[in-house]
Amino acid sequence: MNLYPGLPPRLRPFTDADIVCGVDEAGRGPLAGPVFAAAVILDPKRPIEGLRDSKKLSEARREELAPQIRECALAWAIAECSCEEIDSLNILHATMLAMRRAVEALSTLPTIALIDGNRCPPMEIKAHAVVEGDDKVHAISAASILAKTARDAALVRLHAAYPQYCFDQHKGYGTALHLERLRLHGPSPVHRRSFGPVRELLQADLFAA
Repeated sequence: MNLYPGLPPRLRPFTDADIVCGVDEAGRGPLAGPVFAAAVILDPKRPIEGLRDSKKLSEARREELAPQIRECALAWAIAECSCEEIDSLNILHATMLAMRRAVEALSTLPTIALIDGNRCPPMEIKAHAVVEGDDKVHAISAASILAKTARDAALVRLHAAYPQYCFDQHKGYGTALHLERLRLHGPSPVHRRSFGPVRELLQADLFAA
């Protein structure tokens, strides 16, 4: 099975001797909740059918694949950065930190990390950015699925704590429903205060006060 369907052999930044992990994130754009990242080292002897960018899979299919990945991978890890860290560091640096935490949490030490996108977090191992990597490298696809399902589950838990915002429906993204509830109830402790719609509400409240 070709674990790198979008990477021609001549363009691969690693050799057969390398231990390759794929890394991806979920939740950069939402107005609330942590940003998640996952790192996965796949086992070529235990292929998983149907791996691709998590955004191109249905929620039901992601939920089917996630336990298969956890069972069949040589190693996997999930990490996050909190809303407070996002507001302190900015979302880009918080995402990079979550990715690094995921790689460092792997039970098997990789020799190279393939990162989805065009930037790599600073790490002690080699890292290589792969644009649209979640559809080119199966390990990145697997990381995308684990990060997405973990973050969705976290937002469902946040819904139990803050049901007035309907986090279980929009997962923190700036949908019309979320913006309506945000204006009605004001920001919660799990909203990202550095993000425009939340920041504007906080500034309006401060001005009114």
